[in-house]
Amino acid sequence: MESGMESEERRFGAAGRTMRRALGWTMAGGAVLAGVLVLLPDGEQQHQQPVAPAPGPKARARAAVAAGVPAAMPDLAELIGDRERRLRKHPEDGRSWAVLGTAYVERGRRTGVAADFPRAERALGYSLKVRPSRNAEAYDGLAALATARHDFPAARQWGEQAVRVAPERWTAYPLLIDAYDGVGDYRAARRTLDQLLALRSRSAVTAPAVTARAAQVYWDQGRREDAAAALSDAAAGAQGPAERAAYLVLAGELAWQRGDLKESLRYGTAALHADPDEHAALAVRARALAALGRTEEAVRAYRSALAKARSPRYALELGELYESLGRQGEARAQYGVLRETVRADAKAGVNHDLFLGLFEADHGDPERAVRLLRGEWERQPSLRAADALGWALHRAGEDEEALVFATRATDRAHGGEVRSALYAYHRGEIEYALERPGPARRHLAEALRLNPYFSLLHAPVVREALGELGEPSDEGPAELGGQPGGPSGDASADTPADASAEAPA
Repeated sequence: MESGMESEERRFGAAGRTMRRALGWTMAGGAVLAGVLVLLPDGEQQHQQPVAPAPGPKARARAAVAAGVPAAMPDLAELIGDRERRLRKHPEDGRSWAVLGTAYVERGRRTGVAADFPRAERALGYSLKVRPSRNAEAYDGLAALATARHDFPAARQWGEQAVRVAPERWTAYPLLIDAYDGVGDYRAARRTLDQLLALRSRSAVTAPAVTARAAQVYWDQGRREDAAAALSDAAAGAQGPAERAAYLVLAGELAWQRGDLKESLRYGTAALHADPDEHAALAVRARALAALGRTEEAVRAYRSALAKARSPRYALELGELYESLGRQGEARAQYGVLRETVRADAKAGVNHDLFLGLFEADHGDPERAVRLLRGEWERQPSLRAADALGWALHRAGEDEEALVFATRATDRAHGGEVRSALYAYHRGEIEYALERPGPARRHLAEALRLNPYFSLLHAPVVREALGELGEPSDEGPAELGGQPGGPSGDASADTPADASAEAPA
C-alpha cells in the first residue's frame, strides 16, 4: 500500500517532490550548507560563494508567528523561551511582548491547553501599555486570542483596529474574516476576502496562507471544487512542514464533508507525515477510519489525538464512536472528559457555549441547551448558532420555533450557502416532527447526498426516517392538500413560503 506522502507527491507533482525533499532535510535536523560553484565566461572556476545560513528554530517560529501561519512545536518552544528571557532583561520591549503573546496563543491553540490564553492576554496587554499607538502586532495577537476563545465580537474589534493602522499587513484579514463569520456578517466576510486576495499578489511568501483562507470561504459559499483546488495549491506552496500539515488537514476535513473517506484518510496521513505534532491530522484519520469500519484503529487515533490536545470535539467524537459500538460506559467516560475540558477552558476565557449546547441537546439536557444557545444567538448570530439553537429547540419539543432557526441556517437569503449534511439533517428531522413529509424527505435525502457518513449516530436515523417516509407521491399536489407549495408538501422552494419572513433578523 502506498504511503500518504507518496500519494501527495503525485497530487502536487514537482512541487510535491520538492516539498518532500525539503521535509526530509528539515526533519533530519537542519539543512546542508554548501557553496555555489559559478563559472566565469572564460571557463575559470571562481571561489565558492558562501550561502546564508539557514534560519534557526527561533527565527523560523518568529517568521511563522508574524505571518500568521502554524509554527513547528519545537520551534515555537524555542521562540517562547527566547522572548521570555529577553523580556526579563528588557521589559519595555513592546514588540517582543506582542511576539510572546501571539506565540502563547499559537501554543494554546496547537496543544489545546487554554491556560496559555490568560498568559497571552497579559503579554499582549503589556505590549499595548508600553507601545500604545499603532501597535498592529498586538492588535493581531488580540484578534487571534479572541478567535481562539470563540469571542468573535472582540475578534472583530481588534481585527478592524489592526487593519485601520496597517492596511498593507495581510495577517489581520484572515482573523477578521473568521470574526465576521462568527457574528454572522457574511457580506463583510466576503468583502474582507476580496481585500485579502488583492494583497496576495504583492507577496509570494504569504500566498499559500491567503489561498488556504480563501478555500474556507469558497467552501462556505458552496464552491467545493474551488475550495479543493485552492487547498491543493496552498499545500504545494507551504513554506514549512507545520504550515503544510495545517493545509492538508483542511483538505482532509473538506474531503470528509463531501463523503470521500479514502481521500480524507490520505490527506490526514500526509499531514501527519509532514508534522507528527499535528493532532488534528490524527482526528482526520480517526474520523475516516471510523466511517470505513476500521473502528479499533479509529479508537487508537482518537486517543492519540486527545493525548496531544484535550479537545472537547475529539472527546465527543470518540464518545459517539463508543456509543455506536454499544460501549456505553466508555462513551460516558469520554463525555465526562468533554465536560471537564469545557469547564477548564471556561476558566481561561474560552466560550464553548455553542459546542456545549449541541452536546446537551443530543446527550444531556435539551432545556439547558436552549438557554445556552439563546445566549449565543444574541451575542453571535451566526449560521452555526442558528442551526444549533434550532436543533436544541426541536429536542426540547419546540418544533415550530425550531424550524424558524433551522430555515435561517439553510436559507441563502440570509447567507446560508453552507452545504452541510448536519444542517440538512437537523432541518429534515424538525420538518418530519412537524408532519411535513415533502420538505422532510428532501432535506434528509440531501444530508445523505452531501455526506452519507456525516455522523455515526445520526446517519442511521436519517436512513430509518427515509424508509418510513417512503417515496414521493405520484399525485404531487394531492399530498399538499390542494395547496401547491404549502407547508406540508414537497414544494419546489427549499422553505415554506412564510419561513424566511419569520426568520430572526
